[in-house]
Amino acid sequence: MYAIVEIKGQQLKVSNGQELFVNRLDGDVGSSVNFDKVLLVNNGGAIRVGTPTVSGSSVSGTIVDHVKGDKVIVFKKKRRKGFKVKKGHRQALTKIKIDSII
Repeated sequence: MYAIVEIKGQQLKVSNGQELFVNRLDGDVGSSVNFDKVLLVNNGGAIRVGTPTVSGSSVSGTIVDHVKGDKVIVFKKKRRKGFKVKKGHRQALTKIKIDSII
């Protein structure tokens, strides 16, 4: 059983027991979260597609941890001008575990 869910503007394929990283969510570690924007549900071959969402369907999960992602280096240069800029960025992420798909 799996579902396609929209979480913080991203569409993700999730299944029971899966752990995944999403953009930072509000909430404490150990608290439960519920996602109502379910776009598709596959239950053993019985596929329900929403228009745009599946009514009466939701995905619940638990916040495992708040972490930072890998560092991304942004380097800009203009040739023959002496212009160089180096910046770094680490995305704030939340690790969640999917408990159930209803």
